[in-house]
Amino acid sequence: MKEKELSFESALKRLEEIVTSLEKGDVSLEDAINLFEEGIQTAEVCKKKLESAEKRIKELIKNSDGTFSLSDFHFEVK
Repeated sequence: MKEKELSFESALKRLEEIVTSLEKGDVSLEDAINLFEEGIQTAEVCKKKLESAEKRIKELIKNSDGTFSLSDFHFEVK
């Protein structure tokens, strides 16, 4: 699976499908291993896309003199 070929939303949807299939437990061991591997790769695609988006997000800050400036937006994932 190529990261650039898949949008974040598509990757997340596929990840949800993989989790659902694994949770059902009605796949063979070999298929479960393959799905797990695909899930790890898909999760990595999601992570990279989120990291890329985070770099692009800017937060508008109001300065003490009433003007505005742009600065990097940082958030914590718990």
